Amino acid sequence: MRKILICTLIMILAFSGLVSAQNGAEMTALDKTTAVEKLLYGTEQTGSLVERVAKIERDMYGRETNDSLVAKLDRVYGYMKESSPAAPSFSIKLNAVEWVLTHNITVQPAKTRLESLEKVMLGNGAQGSFDSRLDKLVQLAFPAGQVEVENTTLVKDSLIKIKIITPLDTKSSRTGDTVAFQAADDVYVGGTLVIGKGAPGTGKVTKVEPAKNFGRDAKLEMSFDSVITIDGTNLETLLGEKAKEETKSMATAAGATVAGLVILGPVGIVGGAFVQGQDITIPAGTMLYIQTKADTEVYGIKGK
Repeated sequence: MRKILICTLIMILAFSGLVSAQNGAEMTALDKTTAVEKLLYGTEQTGSLVERVAKIERDMYGRETNDSLVAKLDRVYGYMKESSPAAPSFSIKLNAVEWVLTHNITVQPAKTRLESLEKVMLGNGAQGSFDSRLDKLVQLAFPAGQVEVENTTLVKDSLIKIKIITPLDTKSSRTGDTVAFQAADDVYVGGTLVIGKGAPGTGKVTKVEPAKNFGRDAKLEMSFDSVITIDGTNLETLLGEKAKEETKSMATAAGATVAGLVILGPVGIVGGAFVQGQDITIPAGTMLYIQTKADTEVYGIKGK
């Protein structure tokens, strides 16, 4: 019987060739429209930009304005993404309400999340603009009807425990495939919540070599590129040495198995060769640690 799980953690800990592809180019009107649509509806919508932005305004605010297309997009995109202590963004308010009610952040579009939260709090979905509906939920969920946020810094090499969502194996996975994962626990800086449990993250498969004849081992490498913070920041992450050591400590402390985490094998054997000639399977639910790539300023929710 193949000992597939034994090689899985070894594979994860052995490789750190992580590349984060970031595009620093300024966003176009189409970029902003598509980004807002994906946040609100889950997918890019059809029609002309004028029609699509008009729909966004009606759904978000309940009315269209007479501003220019660029001004409309700047306003709605800014409201979705940009926070200050006096004016939390739409994204951080929605994340805050969901976290208070369920202690979990989901990856569904805002429209679906609003409907689900309204059913939990009110018994049924509500009518009106997304903005007014969210404000009503905030009034019900928070003292004084306000989400208290503050700016803080997630320092370089801060640890984040994650759970892999995408099952992977060397028989079917291909280089370039997306790897989906989630934050397995809340992450705080002091008393400020900066990453909620369930926050989505993405990476990719960077190398696949199936098992071959003559006992040649399968190899599977992946990157863990980013995770979404409570304010919607795309936080750059990696599987560095600190994260590897914490993953090994977690598995050892649990007696070599952790709720879906792979088996370590004999103590001290954490960086050796794979089991000869074996394919590698990483099941959904596998847990490990990653770490932040650089100091990053984010807004978080005040108070535990």
